[in-house]
Amino acid sequence: MNVDDFQKLLQPVTDFVSGQTVAPALAEQLDQRFPHDGKLFNAIEAACHEAISAGWMCAQGGAGRRFGRVIEPSEATGGLSVDVVDLENIVGPHHRHPTGEICMIMPLDDSARFDGRPRGWCVFEPGSDHRPTVTDGEALVLYMLPQGRIEFTDPDRQAGARANVSDD
Repeated sequence: MNVDDFQKLLQPVTDFVSGQTVAPALAEQLDQRFPHDGKLFNAIEAACHEAISAGWMCAQGGAGRRFGRVIEPSEATGGLSVDVVDLENIVGPHHRHPTGEICMIMPLDDSARFDGRPRGWCVFEPGSDHRPTVTDGEALVLYMLPQGRIEFTDPDRQAGARANVSDD
């Protein structure tokens, strides 16, 4: 598996997403079209694990928060960039989504939650913001950004994050 193969694997998803309005309802459409227990979702997840092991995905960061842009926005991706993060019990840096964010949540621990959500899809509409948070374990999150746009709002926190998150 290399970046080109990964992009081809993602193509049904990027083709579908690029033709949709980025709004919370898109998550339901993705759940129906690419279910979290379906063949393509599982194949993408397996490819992420293979790429991380090979060292070309999630190559930045350190324990608790590894990340990296995998694919730049292009015509082939419908203008979507693709990033993957590996987060473990952490609150990440605050950021805005000027054009929205489409997330594929892949918990490594069954109990892990990304912004309170289990395995599957979530969509943040244009203009939304958050501190990406994983609780109760570790999760991979593949996220697509229309035109690759993201705005980190706390410059002191871009390189860091708060670890050891719990609901206690």
